[in-house]
Amino acid sequence: MNIISSKQSSSLWNHTELYVKRCSNKRSYRIYIAVPGTPPPLAGYPVIYLLDANSVFGTMTEAMRLQSRRPEVTGVQPSIIVGVGYPSAEPFPAERHYDFTKTTPDNELPPHPAGGQWPEQGGADDFLNFIEEELQPYIRKNYMIDGMQQTIFGHSLGGLFVLHTLFNKPHLFSCYIAGSPSIHWNKHSLSASEQQFAKRIHQAPLPIRLLIAVGELEQSHKSGMFSNAKQLAARLEVQSEHGLHVKYKEFSGEGHISILPSLISRAIRFPLESTDFR
Repeated sequence: MNIISSKQSSSLWNHTELYVKRCSNKRSYRIYIAVPGTPPPLAGYPVIYLLDANSVFGTMTEAMRLQSRRPEVTGVQPSIIVGVGYPSAEPFPAERHYDFTKTTPDNELPPHPAGGQWPEQGGADDFLNFIEEELQPYIRKNYMIDGMQQTIFGHSLGGLFVLHTLFNKPHLFSCYIAGSPSIHWNKHSLSASEQQFAKRIHQAPLPIRLLIAVGELEQSHKSGMFSNAKQLAARLEVQSEHGLHVKYKEFSGEGHISILPSLISRAIRFPLESTDFR
């Protein structure tokens, strides 16, 4: 991982920002890292890898900072937050389209709301390689972490990428959180990956936690995002005997963007919640 520059701040715990340029494809990232001010447990800190960090890194870090002060009460364990963002002032830069999606034929893409063309897409496998081969090793080398407690969080297209990661490399994380996942974007390729994932955990069960969440107001989304998420959760719930523990959550009164603060508050508790979801 080629680090171009870095800076540190104590405003949000011990806060570090890295500007990274990949040698393989020249893509650039802004990596945000927040480390608790308390000493790590013997096994190391849990880690949450957060996508779309330009928009939600501050929200998650503040939620973690406040709620992890008394973990015996809140159920929130002080954790390192690793946000993956971009060198942009935009909350949702166009580059995310490439990193979070598989290549999709033009006739299967959803219509652009402004009638224009979508940004470049199709880089999900390469972005996943970056996380596995460059970012995770850097975090393991430079921070005391618990390799058995690693979470990935994504929303919208980021939620789609979380599912892509689960289905293709489920061993990378112990906990997956997909908020309002844009399943409609890569529905056919994701379905094929889902079937392969089911076969894999039948042969070799894995202890994995998955939270799929949507906002109640997303029922009117033209893409079918709400029903796609609900149906996927129902299909995956039957895999509980193979180690996959699934929670499906609808947030009352929330839409596609307004869901984020509520989902983040739930997400930081989810890794330690009981697996009895009845």
